[in-house]
Amino acid sequence: MSGEVPSRSGRARRIVRGPRPEAVPALVGRACAVVGALDIAAGVFPRFRHSRMHAMAEVLPGSLGPFAAALSLSAGVLLLLLAHGLKRRKRRAWRAAVALLPAGAVSQFVYRHSLIGALISLALFVPLVIHREEFKALPDPRSRWRALANFVLMSAGSLALGLVIVSAHPRRTIGDPSLADRLTHVIYGLFGFEGPVDYEGATSWTVAFSLGALGLITAVTTIYLAFRPEHPAAHLTEEDETRLRALLEKHGARDSLGHFALRRDKAVVFSPSGKAAVTYRVVSGVMLASGDPIGDVEAWPGAIERFMDEAKAHSWTPAVMGCSETGGEVWTRETGLDALELGDEAVVDVADFSLAGRAMRNVRQMVKRIERAGYETRVRRIRDVGEAELDRIRRAAEDWRGTDTERGFSMALGRIGDPSDGDCLIATAHKTDEQPGPYGDLKAILHFVPWGTDGVSLDLMRRDRAADPGMNELLIVAALQASPKLGITRISLNFAMFRSALARGEKIGAGPVLRAWRGLLVFLSRWFQIESLYKFNAKFQPRWEPRFVVYRASGDLPRIGLAAMQAEGFVNLALPLPRFLRRPAPAARPCPHQVAEHEVRAA
Repeated sequence: MSGEVPSRSGRARRIVRGPRPEAVPALVGRACAVVGALDIAAGVFPRFRHSRMHAMAEVLPGSLGPFAAALSLSAGVLLLLLAHGLKRRKRRAWRAAVALLPAGAVSQFVYRHSLIGALISLALFVPLVIHREEFKALPDPRSRWRALANFVLMSAGSLALGLVIVSAHPRRTIGDPSLADRLTHVIYGLFGFEGPVDYEGATSWTVAFSLGALGLITAVTTIYLAFRPEHPAAHLTEEDETRLRALLEKHGARDSLGHFALRRDKAVVFSPSGKAAVTYRVVSGVMLASGDPIGDVEAWPGAIERFMDEAKAHSWTPAVMGCSETGGEVWTRETGLDALELGDEAVVDVADFSLAGRAMRNVRQMVKRIERAGYETRVRRIRDVGEAELDRIRRAAEDWRGTDTERGFSMALGRIGDPSDGDCLIATAHKTDEQPGPYGDLKAILHFVPWGTDGVSLDLMRRDRAADPGMNELLIVAALQASPKLGITRISLNFAMFRSALARGEKIGAGPVLRAWRGLLVFLSRWFQIESLYKFNAKFQPRWEPRFVVYRASGDLPRIGLAAMQAEGFVNLALPLPRFLRRPAPAARPCPHQVAEHEVRAA
């Protein structure tokens, strides 16, 4: 898996220190949040607005004061919502902030009669205008689910803030309303109706205007998100897929993860020459690529430059999951990003594999036991499997997934049996001496994707929960033994996260820090397949190929980690539709219902 680009620093854990994000948008975003909080405080808390001018204005007739309080509160809430967009240099957030800051300044002066409060808002307005060229980022891909999420979050926030508003005037409150009365007053006020709580003087109008403003903001933002033009999510067009397949035909032997670039829920950017490409998906503002660029390594810099330009245009956080050492060297050299070793990929050379010897005793005994129990295996190319059997395999893989969450991104293809994937390899286990179930005698499935012309890479592992233990070992051995007849010389198995730390931490002489780190990984293995995955891979005596994560700054790593878990399907922040409401997809393009879980590989 080595390339022509030499390693300048060997197997480094940290290769190059990259540039930090622009400071101006981050500072403006923080200042926007501060101004928003001041506007909210000015609209809510009476003690926040003491002044002689305000005392004189309270005796004047009219509702300008309550209206200004509602305007201050509305501007503050919206500025808080816009702060994150300003940090990401979003153009639309800049436009909204430029419109809201003067409104906030007016409300500060009219309601609080505070010249300092107005000047604070205008002080932020000035750098926004001066540095307007910094805010050019395009919108993110959109989803209708954001409207529902906005409604839930804004409703909860409005209820909480509404209770503060209702309770912030104890000296003007008539009687002693209970918490239930105050909550009822908030709910009524959000819809523009009068509730059971009453106040002296103009305070009733101030509270009513403020609650009405919160309800209006919740409604307007939800309606805007629900009916705004929707940017399409990432997808691979037929033309893109054709071009990628042509690149893989010439250069697919370089990276075992190359074929996973053909997932149809990814987008792609090509180098100017068209000889290289980077596929990616945008998750929570992170532009997440996986594996090495596809194509000629000499053309990789052009594709990487296009990738970085796209990230900059949208203010996405660039990141790469699971690139090889060669890929990490090129990414860090061309972009100034950093790289950290994430784990190791287990690769078995077919010529070196044998069940003989003490090291393979456990695998050998397990395979023999399962074979004596009456199981048999079949290893074939997808093109050699009949359509009826393929349909049973697809349905079984869907049923045996184990969870409603569809998993896989960096090391999963997302489909089985597509006509364009005839070179994929499938290993199946069968037991013919039992009464056939809903999928006949099928008991387990292993699916591999091509790795050049002489290799395959593990895609998914599924088995009937009622089958005997050891199905995965049985099928891996069967695939390795059948490989010579199929022209396969190497098989990429699972990716073992933090493998080197686990291996070194259990050896004699390991230091206290390394042992503590290994202990933490073993503890986390109770919920994530970390140690078990490493031990499963080690059974087959593989060689280990390091894989890296490429990132911009250390502060981005938690966000990248969350985005990666979302992409892989381990974290789902959206609300999934129930199964009976999901529209079934055809077996050919784009096959969204066949997305692989990758039970063992993507831990």
